[in-house]
Amino acid sequence: MPMVQTKGGQDIGRGRRRRHRVGTSLAEINVIPLVDVMLVMLVIFMVTAPMMQRGLNVSLPEARRAEQLISERLFVTVPLEYRSEQLVQLGDDHVRVEFLSERVQQELSARSDKSVFLRGDGEITYRELVSVMDRLKEGGVEEVGLVLDDLPQER
Repeated sequence: MPMVQTKGGQDIGRGRRRRHRVGTSLAEINVIPLVDVMLVMLVIFMVTAPMMQRGLNVSLPEARRAEQLISERLFVTVPLEYRSEQLVQLGDDHVRVEFLSERVQQELSARSDKSVFLRGDGEITYRELVSVMDRLKEGGVEEVGLVLDDLPQER
C-alpha cells in the first residue's frame, strides 16, 4: 500500500487505521465439473438403456398388401412361448390367457373404440390365434385386426 504524506510530513498511511483490502468473493458456479458429471451420466444412460428394454421376440408373418397403422389401438401379442406358458402380452403387460377377457374388458371400458390389433408369431398356429380371438370377443372386442410385416421390396 503506498504511503500518503501530508504537507506537514507526517505519515498517514501507517497510522492507527489500516485499510483492509476488500477481496471479491467468487460468486460464480464452476460449470466445468457439472458438465463433466452430466456427460458421464449421459454416457452411462446411453449404454444401459438398450439393456433395460424388455420385450418379446415375435417374427410376424409378411403380407404384400398390408396397410400402415394409423390409430392408437390396443395391441395383443401372442409369442411362440404361448404354447408352453399360456401367456399373451396385452399392451405392455403379460397376462395369462384365462384372464385375458377380464383384462380386455377393463382396458376397453375407458375407450370408445372397441378394436384390438392382434400380433402373432409366425410359428403360432391358426387354432391358437382363433382361441385368443375368442377370448378377446368374450372381453367385448368388436373388431380384431391382424398385424403383419411388409415384404421386402424386390427390385
